[in-house]
Amino acid sequence: MINLEKLILRIAEELNIKPGQVAGTVKLLDEGNTVPFIARYRKEVTGNLDEMQIRQLEERLNYLRNLEKRKDEVIRLIDEQDKLTEELEEKIRNAVILQEVEDLYLPYRQKRRTRATKAREKGLEPLARLIWEQEVFSGTLEEYGQPYLDPEKELNSIEEVYQGARDIIAEWISEEAEIRKDIRKYSHEKGVLESSVKNKELDEEGKYEIYYEYSEAVRKLPPHRILAINRGEKEEVLSVKLVVDEERIYELIKGRIQKNTENIFIGEIITALEDAYKRLIAPSIEREIRNSLTEKAEEHAIEVFSNNLKALLLQPPFRDHVVMGIDPGFRTGSKVAVVDRTGKLLATASIFPHPPQNEKDQAARIVLELIEGYQVEAIAIGNGTASRETELFIAEIIKGYRQDKGKDLNYIIVNEAGASVYSASVLAREELPELDVAMRGAVSIARRLQDPLAELVKIEPRSIGVGLYQHDIDPVRLAESLGKVVESTVNFVGVDLNTASVSLLQYVAGINIGVARNIVKYREENGVFRNREELKKVPRLGEKTFIQAAGFLRIPDGDNPLDNTPIHPESYAGTERLLQDLGHTAASLGDREKLAELRISLAGLDLEAKAGELEIGLLTLQDIVSALRQPGRDPRDELPAPIFRTDVLKLEDLRPEMLLQGTVRNVVDFGAFVDIGVEVDGLVHISEMSDQYVENPLDFVQVGNIVTVKILSIDERRKRIALSMRI
Repeated sequence: MINLEKLILRIAEELNIKPGQVAGTVKLLDEGNTVPFIARYRKEVTGNLDEMQIRQLEERLNYLRNLEKRKDEVIRLIDEQDKLTEELEEKIRNAVILQEVEDLYLPYRQKRRTRATKAREKGLEPLARLIWEQEVFSGTLEEYGQPYLDPEKELNSIEEVYQGARDIIAEWISEEAEIRKDIRKYSHEKGVLESSVKNKELDEEGKYEIYYEYSEAVRKLPPHRILAINRGEKEEVLSVKLVVDEERIYELIKGRIQKNTENIFIGEIITALEDAYKRLIAPSIEREIRNSLTEKAEEHAIEVFSNNLKALLLQPPFRDHVVMGIDPGFRTGSKVAVVDRTGKLLATASIFPHPPQNEKDQAARIVLELIEGYQVEAIAIGNGTASRETELFIAEIIKGYRQDKGKDLNYIIVNEAGASVYSASVLAREELPELDVAMRGAVSIARRLQDPLAELVKIEPRSIGVGLYQHDIDPVRLAESLGKVVESTVNFVGVDLNTASVSLLQYVAGINIGVARNIVKYREENGVFRNREELKKVPRLGEKTFIQAAGFLRIPDGDNPLDNTPIHPESYAGTERLLQDLGHTAASLGDREKLAELRISLAGLDLEAKAGELEIGLLTLQDIVSALRQPGRDPRDELPAPIFRTDVLKLEDLRPEMLLQGTVRNVVDFGAFVDIGVEVDGLVHISEMSDQYVENPLDFVQVGNIVTVKILSIDERRKRIALSMRI
């Protein structure tokens, strides 16, 4: 039986928060509330824990509950063998990690036939026990081994007898929980991971060259090296092994089992313990440590990916503009799509300005006709194959267009990672059934500029391309973690109930894909939602789902201005009383002058006193006041706008010491890749990010940041640009 109170106290201690905060949060989680809802609308219960803390709490709660279940199961299994003692049960109950429980269960686990099993079947366990006790100080090995000789049991020599006895002892040693714990700790603290080249021919590009003869202390290995070595091993380029001081490990084992050195069996004990380590313990510990390293490296890589993904999803929208999207290509041409201010498709075309067709004039004419015909305000070019050539082509068109028409027009390079995945998806076929795969990519590129979040949620997060070794990470763990990032971001921004796609709606707290489809279907059949209450008419959207989701769904031009704020409907009555006390109504939120007056009134409010008067929690009231000050606020609008360009900068135009503005495209352990408007992204190495020590690049930059950089060097042959933010 799981002792919840004990778990709560442990989690509180681990996360350095109050037991009451843990207890309240656990109750909310157990009731089926979502993490975004708890973090945003139950602050009084959680003591204002943020979403990250709640997710950590949930993770630890699940781990500890599973640990307790496993303890109960192991105790039951040992008890069924009539081998459970009070001491053993206490050890299992006091174990703090799953590995300790499994170590204690190891001697009782059903196992395949081993060398020790066969030795027991030959009747050698009494001899093994005699050796193990180390209390015989006279006589000879032959004397004690002679009675066990038996040709029928394939025991034809004294050596074969003692070999069997040693096999039994070796298994006993390998199953000692404390011995495994000692060796595991020592191997982690003092072990060295070594890699060497196994098949150089499989590494044509020399990606793993630095690991051909490489060694580093296990405890110092950085995550990106662990994943690189793992990949090199998987591709059979590298051989990898854990190296430790075996003599020191033998001493550790002796310290646990050796009682004296005078007994006649001391040599057998030493031989058995060496065999136990080499044959049984070392391979197991090496697997554990390699798995542990990989797990930590994956956790780190997922964290980096998650941070980059969140920053990418939070890129400011370029809303209310007609955009042309171009998916560049050579042989099959470039696909062009124009979408209106809401992302609706207006027109498409295929152009062939590049080799082998070289129909540049005709392509320019088509592009200009689309620009003029649909009053295009910006052009988004995908950064894939032929991107550079397309950029040169579009820059030339823009130059002529500005001269001839005197109108502003800009272009921007859009990261198209994952666009091909979306284009071939069932969702894309449903959204754009009349278009081929390549043309859907052009539409997606245009929409990515208009609203990155709304478009990127349609793509499997791991395909978005802002990670580090993401293809080497357990796909289930990665998908789960990145899914939480998308959910968190969508709910942080909020969703327009009347324009959101199924892909976006399914990430709203409490809403699954079935309910999301029903919302869209209801909208199509009944017109736009006029208020949040109308959500209750959607099939399968019950009261519980409504409570979880309502606060994250916005209705900009609905019946109630509060529906365009993050204020939850459960707080409407208190909010309306607050507005009334200040001489206002919800209608003031849509009137510029009255809103300005309301902001002044709110600024002078004694929130603590008002919270007591309205019988609203202080933290909830603070959120209500913040929402009333900025109705309809999109937090993404506060970030720097993307960099648009009108002309092309070539690699040969660059010079050392040149200062440029760029956009951070990806952040990794060793630095950040920055788009400065040339064909390749430059690298700001971690050592060039600041004059002070930088431990984590994410502390200084995030994906989408606009940064000023200085060029350090240009390697035209290898197409590498070294940049610095130390200006």
